[in-house]
Amino acid sequence: MSHRVFGFAGWSGSGKTTLIEQVISHLSVRGARVSLIKHAHHGFDVDHPGKDSFRHRAAGASEVLVSSGARWALMSELRGAPELTLAGCLEQFSPCDLVIVEGYKREPIPKLEIWRAELAKPLLFPTDPHIAGLVSDDPLPPTVHAPTLPVFGLAAIADIAEFAMKNARLL
Repeated sequence: MSHRVFGFAGWSGSGKTTLIEQVISHLSVRGARVSLIKHAHHGFDVDHPGKDSFRHRAAGASEVLVSSGARWALMSELRGAPELTLAGCLEQFSPCDLVIVEGYKREPIPKLEIWRAELAKPLLFPTDPHIAGLVSDDPLPPTVHAPTLPVFGLAAIADIAEFAMKNARLL
């Protein structure tokens, strides 16, 4: 199954999560079904010690599915197997209108870069040909030539959401 995919990239602390939350809310209110892939660079846990599902995974279960009347979640332990690729993650999703990707920044997918001068980090777009636009309220450093990319302010949620939908790539 193919999915329309669009990414958001930026340094830690740039506001990616907040922006993505606002874009998802904007699209969802308008009837779009949006899914999200967030790539973590470290071990993480969505379960809590002491809970039955945590105990079952700790005991060696490869997968644990927790289901209720409100939601279900499937946790899979890799147990030494390779990390999922972006394509592998996409295979896990049901049909939707857009999959937003936070992370997997080296993947050849269209993305917006969120940049804040206060972080004192370099812009990513000069070295990433897949960055299709910038999101920032800050002037670009004088050493960076003005991009030919569209630039959105952080509050331009409707425009950012529309840009993501129009520029998503089918994978």
